[in-house]
Amino acid sequence: MSAFRIRTAALVALLGLTGGAHAQTLKIALASEPTAMDPHYHQATPNNALAAHIFETLVAQDAKMSLVPGLASSWKALDDTTWEFNLREGVKFSNGQPFTPQDVIFTFCRAMNNEEAIAGSYAAVVKKFADVSAVDARTLRIKTQKPYPLLPNDLTRMGILWSGIVEHGPISFDLDKKCGVTGDWPRVIDFNNGKNTIGTGPYKFKSYVKGSGIELERNDAYWGDKPEWRNVTFVPVPGAGPRLTGLLAGDFDVIESPAARDVPRIKNTPGFGYVVTPSVRVIYFQFDVDRDDSPLVKAPGGKNPLQDVRVRRAISTAIDRKTIVDRIMDGMATPANQFLPDGMFGTLPQPPELKYDPEAARKLLAEAGYPDGFELTLSSTNDRYINDGQITQAVAQYLSRVGIKANVDAMTRSVYFPKRAKREFSVAMGGWSSETGEASSFLQYWVTSYAPELGMGTSNYGRYSNPELDKIFRQAVTTVDDAQREKLLQQALTIALDDLPSIPLHYESTLWAFRKGLTYEGRADQYTLATSVKPAP
Repeated sequence: MSAFRIRTAALVALLGLTGGAHAQTLKIALASEPTAMDPHYHQATPNNALAAHIFETLVAQDAKMSLVPGLASSWKALDDTTWEFNLREGVKFSNGQPFTPQDVIFTFCRAMNNEEAIAGSYAAVVKKFADVSAVDARTLRIKTQKPYPLLPNDLTRMGILWSGIVEHGPISFDLDKKCGVTGDWPRVIDFNNGKNTIGTGPYKFKSYVKGSGIELERNDAYWGDKPEWRNVTFVPVPGAGPRLTGLLAGDFDVIESPAARDVPRIKNTPGFGYVVTPSVRVIYFQFDVDRDDSPLVKAPGGKNPLQDVRVRRAISTAIDRKTIVDRIMDGMATPANQFLPDGMFGTLPQPPELKYDPEAARKLLAEAGYPDGFELTLSSTNDRYINDGQITQAVAQYLSRVGIKANVDAMTRSVYFPKRAKREFSVAMGGWSSETGEASSFLQYWVTSYAPELGMGTSNYGRYSNPELDKIFRQAVTTVDDAQREKLLQQALTIALDDLPSIPLHYESTLWAFRKGLTYEGRADQYTLATSVKPAP
C-alpha cells in the first residue's frame, strides 16, 4: 500500500468518517476566531455562527436568509404593536431543563443588563419593547412601543438563555426591578468557561481556549434533526495559506475563505471541493465627522477635513473599487455603489456609480481648501474580513495619489473592535452583513444619529447626524406597509449616499473548501455551521 493510501486510511480511521450516519469528528479551520461564547457579547458573524450551534433563536433563517421557525413554531402580528409567538413544545436545554416563556423573558432582560456587550446591538432590539408576557406555557406576547414590522427578522440573532444561570424569583419584564433577578447578571467569562453555556441547540459546549480552538459535542437530546457529527472542533487559522495547507494535508475537513487565487488548485486537486456563495456583507470605511480634533488626522489649521462632504467624496472618488475586486479579491467580490447589494428590500434600483476619478478627487480636495492634501490614518483589522489588511493598504495607496498621506494601522480584531467602540479612530474599516435582508439594517446601526435609548446609531462611531435622514428612517421602521416602507428607506439611503458618512467598497463572496466525501451549503450570511456540513450523497 502506498504511503498516501496508508495516511488516508489512518486519517479516516482516526476521524471515524466512514460515510455512515452520525460520524464522529469534524474539524473546521476558521478564518476569523469568535471573541466569546456569550451569544450577546458582540453582534459579529463569527460569534453569531458559533452561538447558533448552542443557543437557538425564536425565529431562524435558512441559507438564503429566509425566515423559518426556530424555538417559535409560528408567529403573527395581532395588531401594529402586538406580536404573538407560539413556542415549540418538547424542547429542553442541554442540562435537561424544559424551555419555557420565562427563559425568553429572562433573555430579553439580560440583553438590557449586559455591560460587557460591544456596541449594544442586542439591547437595541429590546429597547423597542413595551412589554413581554406569557399568555400560557406555550404562548409569548411582545408589545412594542411603536409599530415594529421587522421584529421577527431582528429576533433571528437573539440566542435564548436558560434563566437558571442566575438566581431569581418570578421572572417578569420589569426592567426597573431587574425582571425578578436577585443575583448578579451573567458575565462573559462564565460563558467562556462553560458555566453558563447552556442552550437548546444541536451542540453542547465542551471547551473554549482563545487562540487555540473550540470544542463542541453533539446534544443527543436535541429536539430537531440530529447533527451528523458527534464532535466538532473549530480551530482559528488566520492565514489563508496555512488553512489550505491544513486542508490538503488532512488536518481539517472544512476551511473557511481559502484565497480566491487558490480556487484552481483546489479544483484540480483530486479529493477536494469548494463552494462560492455571494454574501450580503459590505466592506466600507466609516469617517469621524463629529470631532474637530479627530485623533488620527493632521491637517492645516488643525481642523478635521473629514467634516467636509467634499473631502469624503474625494476619498471615495480616489478609490478604484474594480481594481481592488479584480486584483486583491481575485474577482470574488462585487464593487459596491450602496450599502447593500442591489435588489435587496429598500435599496436603490439604479444607484449612481461611485466612479474612480483621481482628477475629480484632487479638484474636490482643492475646493475644500486642501490642495496639498493632509495626513490621516486608516485603521482596520488584519484578521477579520477577507484580505482586510491588503484592502486597507490599497486604499492608502490610492489616497496618496491624490495628495492625502494615508498611514495604515491594521491590527488583530480582538484589539481593533474595543478600540473602535471607544472611538479611537478617525477612518475605520467595517464589514456589515444585513441579516434582516433589507436596507434598514445598515442605516439603523451605522448611519442614524447616535441614540442608544432608541436602539439607533449604536455603531455610529463617527457620530454622523442628519435630522432629515433620522426623521425619514424612523418613519420607515414604524411603517407596516411594505411599499411605503421601501420608498422611505430608499429616501434615507439616497441621503446617506449623498453625504457619505461611510464609503462602501465591495460586497464579499464567501468560499468554503472541503475534503472529498463532504458537501457544504454556502450561506448568504457567511455563517460556518457544522450542521450544514453533510456527507456527500
